[in-house]
Amino acid sequence: MRLHAIFPQTEIGSDPAIVARLIREVEALGFDGLVAYDHVLGAEPGRPGWSGPYTIESTFHEVMVLFSYAAAITTKLELSTGVLILPQRQTGLVAKQAAALDVLSRGRLRLGVGVGWNWVEFEALGMNFKDRGKRVEEQIALLRRLWTEPSVTFEGKWHHVDRAGLNPLPVRRPIPLWMGADSEIATRRVARLADGFFAHFGASDEGAASAAQFWEWVKAAGRDAAHVGLECRVGARMTDDELSRAAERFRGMGATDLEFNTMRAGFRDVDEHLAAFRRFLARLRA
Repeated sequence: MRLHAIFPQTEIGSDPAIVARLIREVEALGFDGLVAYDHVLGAEPGRPGWSGPYTIESTFHEVMVLFSYAAAITTKLELSTGVLILPQRQTGLVAKQAAALDVLSRGRLRLGVGVGWNWVEFEALGMNFKDRGKRVEEQIALLRRLWTEPSVTFEGKWHHVDRAGLNPLPVRRPIPLWMGADSEIATRRVARLADGFFAHFGASDEGAASAAQFWEWVKAAGRDAAHVGLECRVGARMTDDELSRAAERFRGMGATDLEFNTMRAGFRDVDEHLAAFRRFLARLRA
């Protein structure tokens, strides 16, 4: 399995020197990639009818800008959005940003997308929260065409493109497009459309059943499972033995990628995050 470090968005702070140090160290340690979560706006906690794991008090660096910075100070790391909330953004603009980032990183972008959960964010960005699931399918189709064709004509329910295109086109055509999901309908969409799945399965019997169901949906969609990726997640609160057992369990579920999360583990500074990254690699690459 390829191993990825999750960028500790909510705990890294805003000092560019610290951000750069962590990114450079992740590459120097030998990780295959860096994954970053995405949120544009945080909601004020306590508002009626709203709850969520992140609020206006949670730090989030904008992922396309962050990865442009990361591309300039690294040479090998794959840069993955895990995941970009696609339906709250203009499709053509995302296509352009992703293509530019792929060019500047020499083909190191993997675009993970999802439909999101925070209606406050959608509302503030002027996008419809209620139709986001249906809209994302059209967005994916348009993204892939914009990344591979110099001139595109596209007529959909939400998009109209008349003989227009991106220049420059990305290095990888199309850019690998993965998806995150939790609900059944969203996971079925991943199985039909995505190059890979950012999954939240646990390393358990229940997780194994969920993974098996996902692979069945991939096959039902007429796709070759060998060409679809599966990325699972472990965290820094796990012991060394727990990490090893989880990695083996995920490998048995068909996971191609494994990511390591150091947030919410009580770390106080970048040194403690980096120490956890070292422990993770030492255990899984021993």
